[in-house]
Amino acid sequence: MTKDPFKITVHMVSSLDGIIAKRDNSVSWFDTTDNYEKGVAGENPEEFLKTIDCYVMGSLTYQHALELSKSYGWAYGDVPTIVVSHKNFKPERMNIEVFSGDLIKLVNEKLKPTYKNVWLVGGAMLAKQFIRLKLADEIRVTIIPIILGEGLSFLEGIGHEQPLHLLDVTAYKNGLVELRYEIKK
Repeated sequence: MTKDPFKITVHMVSSLDGIIAKRDNSVSWFDTTDNYEKGVAGENPEEFLKTIDCYVMGSLTYQHALELSKSYGWAYGDVPTIVVSHKNFKPERMNIEVFSGDLIKLVNEKLKPTYKNVWLVGGAMLAKQFIRLKLADEIRVTIIPIILGEGLSFLEGIGHEQPLHLLDVTAYKNGLVELRYEIKK
């Protein structure tokens, strides 16, 4: 029996112009009334989320997710979540762990032995570190049909060229497009 391979996916939601966060951190731009008739309805979100073994995020993303959870609930459920931070704080939930240190050690000593499908869900600085260090295996960018014009750019300042291989493109009925790339190592 072959073991499923370990994979780290960098996942970001972006405007068409590559912005992942407005300056005020509002998320109202995530809502779209667009309709693309040729699009697919998408898979069952609950079933898809069951395939993710662990989430990794930076401390700013964690703080933002906590704030949003007051209105929308905790988006990551009971899935183990590792917050990468140099700050010392007590997590708000039992399934959350704070990690400070070497990212290569995090991957090789903590993530690989325990999980198969790890999703890095923010922020931009942490995603760029994982890509630069060749720790991420794929990038999934979900593009929302909007141009924001300013805000936090996903890959601005990554500092090097990174070849990718297109694995899949999915256009959804609500106008979102998901691009899925393998990171060539």
